[in-house]
Amino acid sequence: MEHHALLLWESRLKKIFVKLDEYLEEKYGQSYPLHPARAQRGSTANNAYDGLFNVGASFSAGIGSRYGPGYVVEVRMVTLSHIPEKIRVEIEDFVVEYLQRELPVEYPERELHVARDGEIFKIYGDLSLGIL
Repeated sequence: MEHHALLLWESRLKKIFVKLDEYLEEKYGQSYPLHPARAQRGSTANNAYDGLFNVGASFSAGIGSRYGPGYVVEVRMVTLSHIPEKIRVEIEDFVVEYLQRELPVEYPERELHVARDGEIFKIYGDLSLGIL
């Protein structure tokens, strides 16, 4: 059973990632063919299962991280085609800028940050859920 505050927190985060997915699909979705097993954009009930992009975040306790606990950001392009490094960096840069802009809008009561943590990007900062 999950705590109500956690469900609320993660539903707000999901809203950010749904909008991010829409933007990335609009800009890059036609640039690369989908993996043969991947559904066309908009053909499933959840955008995590269709289109070129699968974006989201999952909680990490932060063991071994210089930023501690946070949400690891995942941006996956579901294609068999090679994605040039320049395009990957462009997408990663946009994702970080987007999250830095949208997190304060969705969570104005929190101080949250986005940074590279080794090979990954992480959302970290005030992740408190209040009194559990």
